[in-house]
Amino acid sequence: MAEQEASGLQVLLHTLQSSSDKKSILTILKVLGDLLSVGTDRRIHYMISKGGSEALLQTLVDTARTASPDYDILLPLFRLLAKVGLRDKKIGRKALELEALDVTLILARKNLSHGQNLLHCLWALRVFASSVSMGAMLGINGAMELLFKVITPYTQKRTQTIRAATEVLAVLLKSKSNGRRAVNRGYVTSLLWLHQDWHSRDTANTYVQIRRGLLLCLKHISALRSGREAFLAAQGMEILFSTTQNCLDDKSMEPVISVVLQILRQCYPKSPLPLVTASSAYAFPVPGHIATEPPCDLPEEDLEDDGDDEVDKDSDTEDGKVEDDDLETDVNKLTSKPGLDRPEEELMQYEAMCLELSYSFEELESKPGGDLNSEKTQYANHHHILTAASSKQHCYNKDQSSCGQEREDSVRSSLLCMVKTQRSTVHLGSKRKPGVNPYQNVQSNSLGRDSSGSEIPDIQASLKADAWDIDAIFCPRMSASFSNSTRTGEAVEVIDKLLQTHLKCVPFHDPYLYMAKARRTSSVVDFKMVAFPDVWGHCPPSTTQPMLERKCGVQRIRIFEDIRRLIQPSDVINKVVFSLDEPWPLQDNASNCLQFFSKFESGNLRKAIQVREFEYDLLVNVDVNSTQHQQWFYFKVSGMQAAVPYHFNIINCEKPNSQFNYGMQPTLYSVKEALLGRPTWIRTGYEICYYKNHYRQSTTAAGGASGKCYYTLTFAVTFPHNEDVCYLAYHYPYTYTALMTHLDILEKSVNLKEVYFRQDVLCQTLGGNPCPLVTITAMPESNSDEHLEQFRHRPYQVITARVHPGESNASWVMKGTLEFLVSSDPVARLLRENFIFKIIPMLNPDGVINGNHRCSLSGEDLNRQWLSPSAHLQPTIYHAKGLLYHLSSIGRSPVVFCDFHGHSQKKNVFLYGCSIKETLWQAACTVGTSTILEDVNYRTLPKILDKLAPAFTMSSCSFLVEKSRASTARVVVWREMGVSRSYTMESSYCGCNQGPYQGLQFGTRELEEMGAMFCLGLLILELKSASCSHQLLARAATLLSAEEEALDQHLQRKYIKRVIKVLKMRTSWKGTLFFSCPWTSEIQVLQALNSETYTLSLPGLSSLWSWTENYTISFFSSQAFGLFLSPVTGFPGSLPCRQPVMRHLSLQNHGSQFP
Repeated sequence: MAEQEASGLQVLLHTLQSSSDKKSILTILKVLGDLLSVGTDRRIHYMISKGGSEALLQTLVDTARTASPDYDILLPLFRLLAKVGLRDKKIGRKALELEALDVTLILARKNLSHGQNLLHCLWALRVFASSVSMGAMLGINGAMELLFKVITPYTQKRTQTIRAATEVLAVLLKSKSNGRRAVNRGYVTSLLWLHQDWHSRDTANTYVQIRRGLLLCLKHISALRSGREAFLAAQGMEILFSTTQNCLDDKSMEPVISVVLQILRQCYPKSPLPLVTASSAYAFPVPGHIATEPPCDLPEEDLEDDGDDEVDKDSDTEDGKVEDDDLETDVNKLTSKPGLDRPEEELMQYEAMCLELSYSFEELESKPGGDLNSEKTQYANHHHILTAASSKQHCYNKDQSSCGQEREDSVRSSLLCMVKTQRSTVHLGSKRKPGVNPYQNVQSNSLGRDSSGSEIPDIQASLKADAWDIDAIFCPRMSASFSNSTRTGEAVEVIDKLLQTHLKCVPFHDPYLYMAKARRTSSVVDFKMVAFPDVWGHCPPSTTQPMLERKCGVQRIRIFEDIRRLIQPSDVINKVVFSLDEPWPLQDNASNCLQFFSKFESGNLRKAIQVREFEYDLLVNVDVNSTQHQQWFYFKVSGMQAAVPYHFNIINCEKPNSQFNYGMQPTLYSVKEALLGRPTWIRTGYEICYYKNHYRQSTTAAGGASGKCYYTLTFAVTFPHNEDVCYLAYHYPYTYTALMTHLDILEKSVNLKEVYFRQDVLCQTLGGNPCPLVTITAMPESNSDEHLEQFRHRPYQVITARVHPGESNASWVMKGTLEFLVSSDPVARLLRENFIFKIIPMLNPDGVINGNHRCSLSGEDLNRQWLSPSAHLQPTIYHAKGLLYHLSSIGRSPVVFCDFHGHSQKKNVFLYGCSIKETLWQAACTVGTSTILEDVNYRTLPKILDKLAPAFTMSSCSFLVEKSRASTARVVVWREMGVSRSYTMESSYCGCNQGPYQGLQFGTRELEEMGAMFCLGLLILELKSASCSHQLLARAATLLSAEEEALDQHLQRKYIKRVIKVLKMRTSWKGTLFFSCPWTSEIQVLQALNSETYTLSLPGLSSLWSWTENYTISFFSSQAFGLFLSPVTGFPGSLPCRQPVMRHLSLQNHGSQFP
């Protein structure tokens, strides 16, 4: 049958070419038209494969070359060619070879006055010119001159032909030779004049497509430098700006506005960034490296022509959409296990970091079951530095300790219960009594009262600018020692007074200890100040903030504002108000501009330029010893007016796209809000967008390569108070000093009888800072051989974080992990009793300290150095890998290795793992896959987390091994140490687009919760494994049973209380009411209410896993009424249900009368 169809089509095509009979030709053309008018493109492609294009072209040539061309044949031919040519990529080349190109052009010239014939010729020319080379050929033969005869000023006649002519001209101008020809012949001015004429006279927007065609011609010409110069010389920017600025909200003008924006952005003169050098403002002498002159940005002549958006080659994190050509398809590389990258004897040094395997715990024998000595021991290893604390300091530390103790006395359910009832945890490491919960009612407080409702002293009176040095108070000096008994300096006294009168207890934080730790932190430029939020602390807000709904058209508005600066510069101030490159003070406190500052730990702002009264261009610093990686920012701003929108434009961002375009907001910390009892980083900003700007890196600065593009992040902020001091950051900051403070407080708070918590120094960084290594497990029951044997044979889990300094969200996840592991939660106890956790919470301390986004002080991405790290240049990676080598060499490779990261371009939390087969399958490489044996359990942990953690999604996980990731921690630990469950866990900077947190941005609470959920996932992973001990299974079963009973009782109390509260509304009831529910056992509750007795039935625990606690009462008759339980969102301390269930309780009246 197929052969018959093929032969039939071939007969038709052959007859079409050979026949001279008009009737036969028209009949064949009609049959072909009917065949191609129905069905899919498959028919067209089939006809092309059988020589259909050639047959039509040959018929066209033969018909056109007759003495009197027959347009009855030519017009249907042109229509068929236009349809087939759209699918035939070689149609232009075929038309040239068969001379149809010249024939069509000749016919067009002959029909300039015959609109219908000309229109058909133009349709054919449009498909012939789809090939750039054919377009160039048509340009040589005078096609553009012909088209300009067709494209006339505004008219309501022959508009279909004019539209087709503009479309053909736009296609021709894709050829560079045609573009240069258009520039040389002055077509740019002509096109601008035509655009103005059509725009001004087409008031009803009837001919938008003709106007769009003219603009497309300008767009293609302006792709050339000479075209841009001609466009600017012809006042093109001004013309397009003036004709379009009032139409931005007109949806019917969308086809025109989108092209105008492309032209304006393309023709905006490219310029280097307003910086003296492309290198960092900070320099660090790297051992063994010869310092070179920093590359300077050059004028525009050195800038390359604007090309396509450059690919994000050095992606912030691993992108799930992996290009197939980046997948590793070499089976030998995937399966081989490389040897040691160092002498084996070097591994002996890591025994000192695994003292848990050799320590004898003799003190357990002397006082079995009693209190352990709280002084330093080899395993406790306390390193608190508060040796000369003042009485006030001791008092605060006592409060801090009590804060830690209160979490042990919490009445809240454990993490396991929270998961089962779909509830989120509040603050996993700080379970406080209800009366002192620092997170309750934060949003409802009025100014002048703290979270408990107590009045606060008037901060305006105590912080008048003429009385205190605002900078010294809100960005205090490290030398301001709070612990000295004899203090000097007015600012120090003020800070101490503020701590006494305004400080809110932040769990696991101590301002005094933070200041002491900050003095020991080594930075490249020797920071003298610390940021107020880092000293004062942060409490998460009581509610999670939704993603920002993007305002329609905000990006084009901002781009038009950029254009306005260029063509209407009269109101542009262009004043530098802050710069790390200028040695002299630039800010005048008496002026009406904002004051900026960033010379503190993790701070990153290089330059601030006042553009207009309330608008500032900001430039962030590149990573030390680098010329790239601009994303992280963190700076102080002061001197603002309240209720005034300030616009900030960060103009030297690098990434082609950002979650700022999809609902993400930067974070803000207000000092005055903190002093009013709300020390909170919040998401802020509106009119947010992220787009490519006109700045380019010079080819010299780029090492001879094409200069990269820069992007602008723009956002508006309305500050809450006059003359406040605020901090703005890319994400919730978490400094190295905060980590060291946190670890010391954690260590001091643990129960030494139960928790083995040891801090070691993995190594010293290039900058001279200790990289901490934390070991957490449970203390052995005694020092008997049996208990020590069990202790020393616990499997290892290794977790690392913050190899990329700008990924502060990874530190908040790590914070949740650490606090949960040392908590009294039953799950945490089981984890400690069955595992030894080796944790490196910050792999790149120097980068974090100095405000880098991605690199260390050597200017290298440390997560690309795991293959062959250097002990001198990448010490943290070298020794982290050495520790893993050591564990592997003694047969103690970790069950799971996970490196915590942050992701700037995706939402949710997800894992990247490693799989040979999935990689080869994805790459469509089947060679050797049948013989490869692979444990598929690498998918188990992400599947568990998908069920446990509300922020986690399995759909974003990937297990592909890419060539470009061969030197990352995940891949190296998988290949070289044989850890099949080697992961990178990515947490979005933004938030979630699925699950209970859908539409919400992540706060620090949600990130910390993810850290705890990860730990729970590790326990369930062990319970599901074949090697799980019977003892652990029995313990887990007991725990589950106890938790069910506790939860059942807890929920019963809550439901009884709320039902009685509702029933009290009906005070005129008489008699006894019986509440019954057929699917549960009955629980009697006695409650005196007008001498009445109530019996209430509640569902059992299994029925409540998807049930929340809001309900209403509905009355049906005098005999019965219904109690409805319906799911709600936003219940304090709870998650919305994944699968809400509605219950109905029937309440019947036994002999009593209802009013």
